[in-house]
Amino acid sequence: MTKKIPTAKRRWHPLWLTAPGLLFLALFLAWPTLKLMLLSFQNSDGSLSLDIWRQMFGAGIYVKVMVNTFIIALQTTLACLVVGYPVTYWLSQRNENTRRRIMWLILLPFWTSALLKNFAWLVLLSRRGILSEILMSLGADQPLNVLYTRGVVVFAMAHSMLPLAIITMLQTMTGIDSGLTRAGYTLGASRAQSFWRIFFPLSMPGVVAACLLIFIGSLGFFITPALLGSPQDSVIGQLLITQVQQLLNWRLAGAVAMLLLVTTLIVCFCYDKLFGMSAISGGESHASSKGIRRIGHGMTAAAAQISDGILAGLSRIPGHPRFGWLLPLFSILVILVLISPVISFLPMAFSSSSFLQFPPPGFSLRWMHNYLQSPIWTGATVRSFGIALVAGIFSVLISGMAAFGLARHQGKSGSLVVMTFLLPMIIPNIVTAVSLFYLFANMGLVGSDLGIILGHTVMAIPVVFIIILTTFKDYDWRLDQAAGTLGANRWRTLREITLPLIKSSLIAAFIFGFLNSFEELTVALFVGGGVKQTLPKQMWDDVLLSVTPTLAAASVIILSVVTLLFIIAERSRHKADEL
Repeated sequence: MTKKIPTAKRRWHPLWLTAPGLLFLALFLAWPTLKLMLLSFQNSDGSLSLDIWRQMFGAGIYVKVMVNTFIIALQTTLACLVVGYPVTYWLSQRNENTRRRIMWLILLPFWTSALLKNFAWLVLLSRRGILSEILMSLGADQPLNVLYTRGVVVFAMAHSMLPLAIITMLQTMTGIDSGLTRAGYTLGASRAQSFWRIFFPLSMPGVVAACLLIFIGSLGFFITPALLGSPQDSVIGQLLITQVQQLLNWRLAGAVAMLLLVTTLIVCFCYDKLFGMSAISGGESHASSKGIRRIGHGMTAAAAQISDGILAGLSRIPGHPRFGWLLPLFSILVILVLISPVISFLPMAFSSSSFLQFPPPGFSLRWMHNYLQSPIWTGATVRSFGIALVAGIFSVLISGMAAFGLARHQGKSGSLVVMTFLLPMIIPNIVTAVSLFYLFANMGLVGSDLGIILGHTVMAIPVVFIIILTTFKDYDWRLDQAAGTLGANRWRTLREITLPLIKSSLIAAFIFGFLNSFEELTVALFVGGGVKQTLPKQMWDDVLLSVTPTLAAASVIILSVVTLLFIIAERSRHKADEL
C-alpha cells in the first residue's frame, strides 16, 4: 500500500505566495518590455533587420542625446554624493528622535511630484523671480539668467534625487558602531584619521548603493530637462516621448528603450561585481579584486593626510577658532533648499496676480475658486484619488503575499525573487511606461482607468514590497508557532495574530503605494492617451499650454494630501518599529 503524500505542504509552500506577483510582473513588465525591444530587430513586414540600429547610430542627433543622458546622470550622481554625504553624516550623529523629525522634512519633497518641484524652480529662478529681485536689490547689473542651462538641469535633478541618496546612505551610517572611531582615538589617531580610515570605509556600502540608485533613476528623467533645459540638453526620455506620441515610430522607440535598459543592466552587473548587490539593502559590500581595495585604501589615506594638514594649518590661526558649526549650517541650508520649492506654491495659490510669481503681490481666493469650480480640474483630482486607492490596494495585496512567503522561505532562490520584485525600480520608468503603452494599445486599454491602475501598480510594487518585507524580517514568528500549539489553524493565526501585529506597516505601505500612484505622471502621460486625465497629467498639460495660478491651487491640494498621508505613514512605521 503506497503512502499518500500530504497535500498541505505543497499548498502552503511559502514561495507559492509569490506566484501572483511574479505572474503580474511577467505580464505587465517583462513581456511588454521584451516585446517592444524585439520590434527594433524587425522590418515593417516582421522580418529580421538591423536597419533601425544603423539609423539610430548613424544619425548624430541620437548619439548626442544618448551621450547627454549619460553625462547628466553622472553629474547628478556626483552632485548628490558631494552634497548628500555631509548631510547624512551629520544626521547619523543626531539622536533618534531628532533624526526622525529631520527626515520628515527631507522625505517630504521626495514624495512631492517632480513636476511641482521643477515648475517651482521655473518660477523661483526666472528673470522676475525672487532670486533675481534679491540680486538686483544688492546691486546686480542684470536679472538672474540661469534657466534653460545644463547647470540648472543638474541642480533640479539632484534636488529630486538627494533625499533618496540621504536615506540610502543613512541606513548604513546609523549601523556603524561609534565605539570603533573612539577606539581609533585611544590608539592615537586624529579625528580626521579615524573618520577616513574607519568610518568612511564602513559607510561605503550605502554610498555605492546610493550612487547606483541615483544613476539609474537619472537615466529615465524627462520632466526636468523638458521644463528647465535647452534643446541641447535633451535626454533619452524626451526622445522616447517624441518617437511614440508624435511619430508612432515603435521600432525606433524599441531600440532606444533597449539601449537604455541594457545600459542599466550593465551598470547593475558592474556594480554587483565590484561591490555586491547586497549593498543596496545596507548589507556588507565587497571589492572583487585586490587592486580595487588597494586603490580605495590609498585614496582614504591621502584624504586623511590632507585633512590633517588642513586642520594643522587652521590651528595656527590666532585665537584658535572652531569650525564645528560649519557642518550643521551646511546641512540646515541644504534642507531649506530641499523644502523651498514645496512651500513656495502655497502663497502663489492665493495670489492676486494673473500669472505665477513669487512673492505674490497680494492675496486672493480667485484661483482656488477657479480650481474648485472647474469640472476638468476636479474631475482629474477625483480620478487620481480613485486610481491611487485601487493601485494602493492591489500593490499591498500582491506585495504582502510575496513578502510573507519570502519571509517564511529559507532557500537561496528567495534572493532571485526579491530582485524580480525590485525590477520596476531598476528599469527606468520611461521604458516601463512606453512598454505598457505598446501592450495596452493592442489590448484596447489605452485611455482607460484600468490601464493606468495596472501601470501604477507595477510602479508601486517595489516600495510597498520593501516596507512589508522589512517588517516580516523583524517579525517574531514564535508568536505564530505559539498560536499553532494552542490549536489555531494557519488562517486564524494569520487573521488574529500576524495581521494585527503588522497592521501599522501595512497602512504605511498602502499610503506610500497610494502616494506613488497619486503623483505618478509617466504612465498617465502614455497610458492615459490624453483621454483619462489624472491630476499630474492635467498639471502637465497646463504647464505646456496655459500656465495660470490655477496650477498653484491644484498644487496646494496635492501638497496637502501628500503631507497628511506622509505624516500618517511615518507615524504608522514608527508604531511598527516599536512593536
